[in-house]
Amino acid sequence: MITGEIKSRINAIWDTFWTGGITNGITVVEQMTYLFFMKMLDDAQRKKEANANRMGATVKDPTFGQGTWHNPDTDRDVPYENLRWNVFKNMEAEKMHRTISNDAFVFIKNLNAGKESAYSRFMQNATFLIQNPRTLVKIVEGIDSLDMTNKDTMGDVYEYMLGKMAASGNNGQFRTPRHIIRMMVELVEPTYTDIICDPAMGSAGFIVESAKYISEHFKNELLKKENSDHYKTNLLHGFDTDSTMLRIGAMNLMLHGVDNPDIKYSDSLSIDNTDTNRYTLCLANPPFAGSVDKEVISKSLTAITKTKKTELLFLALFVRMLQIGGRCASIVPDGVLFGNSTGHKSIRKELIDNQRLQAVISMPSGVFKPYAGVSTAILVFTKTNAGGTDKVWFYDMKADGFSLDDKRTPIADNDIPDVVARFHNLEAEDSRTRKEQSFLVPVDEIRANDYDLSINKYKEVEKVKVEYEKPEVVMGRIEALQKEINSTMEDLKKIIL
Repeated sequence: MITGEIKSRINAIWDTFWTGGITNGITVVEQMTYLFFMKMLDDAQRKKEANANRMGATVKDPTFGQGTWHNPDTDRDVPYENLRWNVFKNMEAEKMHRTISNDAFVFIKNLNAGKESAYSRFMQNATFLIQNPRTLVKIVEGIDSLDMTNKDTMGDVYEYMLGKMAASGNNGQFRTPRHIIRMMVELVEPTYTDIICDPAMGSAGFIVESAKYISEHFKNELLKKENSDHYKTNLLHGFDTDSTMLRIGAMNLMLHGVDNPDIKYSDSLSIDNTDTNRYTLCLANPPFAGSVDKEVISKSLTAITKTKKTELLFLALFVRMLQIGGRCASIVPDGVLFGNSTGHKSIRKELIDNQRLQAVISMPSGVFKPYAGVSTAILVFTKTNAGGTDKVWFYDMKADGFSLDDKRTPIADNDIPDVVARFHNLEAEDSRTRKEQSFLVPVDEIRANDYDLSINKYKEVEKVKVEYEKPEVVMGRIEALQKEINSTMEDLKKIIL
């Protein structure tokens, strides 16, 4: 967790952006990301230089070489020294602004050969938007005070920034609350041998949390070279259609110690995405609202569910992308659970009859506040292509540790630990009744209910008989009260009149 002091520094940097005229949350994070990358490149080379000096050697493959770098935008040569954070941070305001916006920013845009990191691959359409030199000086000073060599702290810093981005307005839909992501990761328990994908990755929250879970639970296994190589190059995969979010997601991964994941620009639902039987685990919160042009939808998806609705097509995509035995945890809008269109019914039938649906976890509607009030659920299933659903576990989650209003302040009530514990001990759920918060439902009963997966279809509501007073008793009390009012009115009239 980051300290109050570091939060204050981030808040101060954020406020500087706002006073400088940049008030869109996603733009603030994007511009800070560019500057983070500049500092990280210089910090990494300074570390290499210090090690080389101790060994009496030269730095191998330096980011900043000797002599000059040719700027293709201005067609002039720039000393490598001027491109380094530790040099331009000490320049006066106007010169610093010219150096960063005209040279250093162009330099990082042209590192897109992919040698430095996944982040540099998504810089082609990037734009530097900090126009005021004095604003830039304050931001650089704020970032310079952060210890970017501490990956744990910087990972938390970036998560805090993403939280501020979500709370600040229009682009909050890109971020699933961190504690909900962690819950889903703990439900599916990723391992160091998995091949994990989020085909709607946004800021890469699911990928980052999976990487953290694996590094926490498999420290010894990751010491082996083959496992470490898999962790760095083939464990994590993500796609998005927004270049800005790819940059932000790549930085999020870098700050959590994952330098070169397989993340790329891709329309996951289109015919261009041909991934089939590739991954062992999918985690996602795919886009809900809207539909896509049926001409570009992969026919392998519409073969599973004939629809244009993205929330249904993504479930079909998970089925196609997973290997046999692969598992999935995905957030879906409540409509997926009970919608009566052909598309809705066919995807539920697919998960229940052809795959192994394990759990439906209904979440309270306030989970995504303040930027969305939609009711959602989590579906957990395993790909078998041969069925296997016998009983489906339902959980009526009522609290997630935060108030369900727009403020989302921490509270004591929290069902998340109970959700995770009960999911990993489903045998004990057999004895639970439909009146309780979680219970198992036989698959035949679900089929008899037209594959409806809404929890209220199966939850038994206990009716308590309420004894009301007899009408004559209530009327007597009203008459006595009326007499008291009349008496008081008469006394008031005597005083006033």
